[in-house]
Amino acid sequence: MPKGLLAACIAATAVTFAFPATTAAAPPASVRYAPAEPASSDLVRPSGNPVTLRSAPRPLSVRYTFGGKTHTLDDFLARTRTNGFVVLDDQKIVYERYDGAGRDTRFQSWSVGKSFTSAAVGIALGEGRIHSIGDPVTRYLPELRGSGYDGVSIRDLLGMSSGIEWDERTDVLRTHLAVLRGRSVGEMAARRVNGWKPGTRFEYTSMNSFVLAWLVSRATGVPYHRYVEKRIWKPAGMASTARITHDGDGEGLGYCCYHATDRDFARFGLLYMNNGRAHGRQVVPASWVRESTRPSAPFNPAYGLHWWLGEGGEGDFMAAGLGGQYIYVSPGKRVVIVKSSVSGSRGDGDGGLSGPADQGETLTAFRAVAAEVTRTR
Repeated sequence: MPKGLLAACIAATAVTFAFPATTAAAPPASVRYAPAEPASSDLVRPSGNPVTLRSAPRPLSVRYTFGGKTHTLDDFLARTRTNGFVVLDDQKIVYERYDGAGRDTRFQSWSVGKSFTSAAVGIALGEGRIHSIGDPVTRYLPELRGSGYDGVSIRDLLGMSSGIEWDERTDVLRTHLAVLRGRSVGEMAARRVNGWKPGTRFEYTSMNSFVLAWLVSRATGVPYHRYVEKRIWKPAGMASTARITHDGDGEGLGYCCYHATDRDFARFGLLYMNNGRAHGRQVVPASWVRESTRPSAPFNPAYGLHWWLGEGGEGDFMAAGLGGQYIYVSPGKRVVIVKSSVSGSRGDGDGGLSGPADQGETLTAFRAVAAEVTRTR
């Protein structure tokens, strides 16, 4: 991800620091970075019965090798300017660290929000509100007839294979700046054109995720943020309020911009680690958890349905966002890791951890952490 894009997005959302950076395993709530959350956002209320995450810290001695160099966990967190880092061993918090932030800090998710949108699609599908992900999106959004999305399936959007002409490096910035000016993203989607045959290649396109969120709202008859609150946030046992950014029409963006605590992001990872169950009930259909966390197409073994996949047969997967936001899930090792950064990485020249090489190192580091959690049980 180009450095200029990350800087422009951060500047556009007016992220500011209220306190000097500090590092502590459990800092007071008053020591935190304070992003100016957008006025164009909706409140998502927490569960009355949060999933318990028990604090049980223990030393983790983590080293990993990437690119011919050996790194420690401390080195990784410093280079990537990590402001929040939480490691779960099942429901136990075995490592928690904040830098200029605290447990109640609501971090900006960036594209980690795409995986929440995927969950919303899967729930709506399980409820019968969406008939099939093989359906064309225009079955639910007739406004897109005649656009590049005409005839494109929901599955093609989920797998980032829509055929829409799109440059993620520049078009997502234009879209986000338009949102901040109160524009309608739906109108922007209706002007997109087809650039190649859908379902034939992978092309990461944030507009696809907006269309999916819009489709969920239309299919269910419930605003996107309210559907997330009723079907994900509360049933999954989230402990704190969150905010989700919307466009000028009040439609949830879907491609980004969940403002939530790292512990609640960890609870979402825990939900997926437990095959979509929380508090003994099925929140996300187990079949959807399985389908969305396996390759979406033969030409793209590293991407599911809005989840990035760890290759090599380990069965792990993660949500990933601009500048180093992650929710990593290892069902086999029963480990969840959440990482939040405000300003991206230090010293790598591109300003963030969102490209394939950066995700490669992050996956390597997370796997080393998960292995150490398993070793120290």
